[in-house]
Amino acid sequence: MSKTDALPAVQPDPRRWKALIFIGLAQLMVVLDATIVNIALPSAQQDLGITDGNRQWVITAYALAFGGLLLFGGRVADLWGRKRTFIVGLTGFALASALGGAAANTAMLLGARALQGVFGALLAPAALSLLAVMFTEAKERAKAFGIYGAIAGGGGAIGLILGGLLTEYMNWRWTFFVNIPFAVVAAVGAVMVIREPAEGRNRNRLDVPGVLLVTTGLVALVYAFTRAESDGWSSGVTIGLFIGAAVLLAAFVLVESKVKAPLLPLRVVLDRNRGGVYLSLGLAVIGMFGLFLFLTYYLQIVLDYSPVLTGVAFLPMVAGMITGSTQIGARLMTRVPARYLMAPGFLLASLGMLILTQIDLDTSYPALILPGLVLMGLGMGTAFMPAMSLATHGVQPRDAGVASAMVNTSQQVGGAIGTALLNTIAASATTTWLAAHAGEATSPAAAKAMQFGGMVHGFSTAIWWSFGILALAAVLAFVLINAGRPDGGGAGEGSGAGAADANEVPVLVH
Repeated sequence: MSKTDALPAVQPDPRRWKALIFIGLAQLMVVLDATIVNIALPSAQQDLGITDGNRQWVITAYALAFGGLLLFGGRVADLWGRKRTFIVGLTGFALASALGGAAANTAMLLGARALQGVFGALLAPAALSLLAVMFTEAKERAKAFGIYGAIAGGGGAIGLILGGLLTEYMNWRWTFFVNIPFAVVAAVGAVMVIREPAEGRNRNRLDVPGVLLVTTGLVALVYAFTRAESDGWSSGVTIGLFIGAAVLLAAFVLVESKVKAPLLPLRVVLDRNRGGVYLSLGLAVIGMFGLFLFLTYYLQIVLDYSPVLTGVAFLPMVAGMITGSTQIGARLMTRVPARYLMAPGFLLASLGMLILTQIDLDTSYPALILPGLVLMGLGMGTAFMPAMSLATHGVQPRDAGVASAMVNTSQQVGGAIGTALLNTIAASATTTWLAAHAGEATSPAAAKAMQFGGMVHGFSTAIWWSFGILALAAVLAFVLINAGRPDGGGAGEGSGAGAADANEVPVLVH
């Protein structure tokens, strides 16, 4: 590599830190949207007359479009340019949000949610790949990804707080309208300060068969878990969707191994470290979504918290995530290999989840829920930042978009799987418990207590599963990831993959 090629890493452009503000703002908007609408859904359903059968589609339409199109969005970022894709994604997301806020009927709202997913699939990988190509020096990268990891990890909980405030004191429509100022500020800032490296684009023709196969395959997979939640795992439709998803995704892998310019070069996912990140992070998100889902219901229904108070109750977890990401992960990332942050981080989060399995009808928030949330936040924050950094670390510039998209895909698909899988487990455990205690409903008060008891038992059972899934994520992170320190000091750690990645950092700044 010539000195000219290495220049950006030696003399970093100070505007990259201003750029990080706007990239982080855009990422916060996308992550917020995954949870903010959940709080507003009951009000929107009543206002627009949405049927119970169609209610789930307000969430599912977004998840299907987002999860199914992420790899396509990442490839578009590599082809068009990351800055351009980022701005287009922001603009489209803002317009879709305006449409959702102005929705006059169910069809208009569902269409707006699907459009949000489409533009989110452009925006999310473009944002992460911009970080990957703009921050290449090890200590700078650690700080930037620490901030980004805190936003990505804590944004969902912030969405619960903001959703509660907007719904309780304003109107459910503001959970959509609030995205518009986020998008406008981020887009204007991007135009003014983002300067991505001029080279490193992947200008090969778009792999259309790959786009169709992976999009339909991921949509089928996400929808299969959604149908499993409503129709059961043994339903013919559910089984058919799972089989269809497996066939489509297997065909996608076959096509990608044959075509000259694949949508997802298999070298991206077959790298031991990146593959380990995608797998362990996806599992961790499955477990974390279980916490959001069940603890939200538990606080509101069993402990009778208001929507706003429920959101506030999650604040210690947000604080833990920010602390773990910026004060633990970012400070240690250049000193120790990533697996020594990811595995203990996931393990610490699982211990927080273990505490939360002990919830009961009258659990004390300060004594049990608070320490569980803090441990969960610290653990996930510590693990998220090195995971996101390693997933794009050492990747060739032409693959930065799809590598970033795979991080988002593992999270989005993990979230969809977690919601459906754990909700099914909780519902089954509740039904079994109620059947075993059917004779105890001797009065209306006893019947209500029994209903709450069954609900809490179901939540606790599902959180036990979340604990196991997070523990498995910790094991996989420790076993599969063997990269050394990002500054190259860990070249002797593990096999050549880690050393190669550490030595490839300058390639990102052609």
